[in-house]
Amino acid sequence: MLLDDYRREAEEFVSALDLDYYLQGSGQKDDLDVEAIYDRHAGLFTRAAVEELRADGHPELALFAAEGLVGQETKAEAAELARLEATLEVEDMPFRQAAVAQANATDPARRAELEAARLEVAGRELDPLLVTMLERSHAVAKELGWESLRALVEDLGRIDLGRLNQQTEQFLASTDPRDAAPRVEAELGIRWEDARRSDLPAFFRAPSLDSMFPGDKLLDAYENTRTALGLSAPGVRLDAEDRPKKSPRAFCSPVHVPDEVYLVIPRLGGREDYEALMHEAGHAEHFAHANRELPFEDRYLGDNSVTEGYAFLLQHLVRDAGWLRARLGIEDAAAVEEHARAERILFLRRYSAKLGYELELHGPNPDLTAMPALYAERLSAASGLPWPEGSWISDVDPFFYAARYLRAWALEELVRAELVRRFGPEWWGSAEAGVVLSELWSEGQGRDADELLTGLTGEELDFTKMI
Repeated sequence: MLLDDYRREAEEFVSALDLDYYLQGSGQKDDLDVEAIYDRHAGLFTRAAVEELRADGHPELALFAAEGLVGQETKAEAAELARLEATLEVEDMPFRQAAVAQANATDPARRAELEAARLEVAGRELDPLLVTMLERSHAVAKELGWESLRALVEDLGRIDLGRLNQQTEQFLASTDPRDAAPRVEAELGIRWEDARRSDLPAFFRAPSLDSMFPGDKLLDAYENTRTALGLSAPGVRLDAEDRPKKSPRAFCSPVHVPDEVYLVIPRLGGREDYEALMHEAGHAEHFAHANRELPFEDRYLGDNSVTEGYAFLLQHLVRDAGWLRARLGIEDAAAVEEHARAERILFLRRYSAKLGYELELHGPNPDLTAMPALYAERLSAASGLPWPEGSWISDVDPFFYAARYLRAWALEELVRAELVRRFGPEWWGSAEAGVVLSELWSEGQGRDADELLTGLTGEELDFTKMI
């Protein structure tokens, strides 16, 4: 295998796939061309490629090849899944819009109805495809020589999932979801004891804070922050247009790093729009500042805890009283800060529980029939709310991405503390801080989160520091 040729074709594949996902996810077309894209680049994803890249000391490329092999063997299901998500309906509304309607519903009973209807459609139409994809990913891991998908990810992804799980279990034992109760009750007007999982989208939506987050200042808040930090990477392309079939989930699509990076956000309204924009802006700025001379794997692959950490860093600005005052004229941000604290505990506990669940799901011989009940049990305990079994598989991101989020939260908190130490609490208005970030971003993902943090602060990445 010629390494340069492999890298070149791998970049062509990723660029084509990301462009396809951008166009479909942004609501500009219904169907994905996943099958055709995989067929054009089938030579990238073979057992021989995985073994050779691993033996030659290129674990990032070997993981890419292994993930691609799973993608190659589930391409038909992935294409059908995307088509269905774009065309299915829930109560005469597009499937994707049902989640938006649920977040905006003011009646708890209506929120529960919408969630139940959405889960019923997903369980009937989408979950069988997801189960097929899950089973095939487990089979491929074993065919490649690992005892489980977990073992494959730990080896090629260079991540100690067991150690991280010990830390998150300690976090779960040391925190209480009821700390969020006062804010949940104030926002939703219901007792904590009566709240359900279906109420959480409305809580995260936080309509009581809408007046503080006007839609006409959304893009200016981002652009002014960019200007203050001295950021000017031209590759960021913002897509904030409303389209009926646009995904309700904001995303960043790095089609050509660093020159063509799409930042896509839906308009749900209020604070959530700001958080979504700034989170995805963190990804976009990271990719758009990457040194174009870096090898493919350092621009596109690597430890995604790093890019998620930068995403959380900019997202956190929407919870920063100084930034809110400077960008939106909010003089009293107490309610925003209280909401952010409640949201934080719910998110961190949810993802901590997800990791433990996914370690069971992706273990050597999982009993899939037992997984819905295990999922509901773990998530109910973590959230303090009744959690339905229905999202036992749709709530699972591929290849332990939940672990990347958990590491990213810990990374962000420590990187932010370092920026505050160097440049003060209003680091987000410092061009010098922008220089530091630009230099970090220029590395792409050449270093993992542990290496990045050690180099920046000398500290060890440890999730228990979130307690």
